[in-house]
Amino acid sequence: MYIVSNVVKVTIPNYLASLPIPDSIGGWFRLGVRDWLALIPPTLAIGGISYYSYQTIKKANEAGNGQINPSIRKDINKVVDFIDIEDITEKASLCRCWRSKNWPYCDGAHGAHNKATGDNTGPVVIRHKENK
Repeated sequence: MYIVSNVVKVTIPNYLASLPIPDSIGGWFRLGVRDWLALIPPTLAIGGISYYSYQTIKKANEAGNGQINPSIRKDINKVVDFIDIEDITEKASLCRCWRSKNWPYCDGAHGAHNKATGDNTGPVVIRHKENK
């Protein structure tokens, strides 16, 4: 723990204090090649953190406005499906990701959804109870 404490309290502040950051706009024009080279690592670090933050926010915004159902029967208030268990021959896989083109049955669209969003959703599988 001492190492982390030393890095945060001593090493990083000393490094930042040693950077050639001018006090005025004109000072930027008086920096030498070594000064500009010294500013590259912190600039890359800030740029990397900014890019990662941007990608995280962008990914969250792509998810939309919080709606789960992107396209299935949007003309009605609530999507409700009834499936009689007697009509299921052996088993049925029902979609839970709302991306299936064969709604309400799963067509594997959750694979692309999971890859794009980092989610782990899968179908609901309904089957007849096995007799023992």
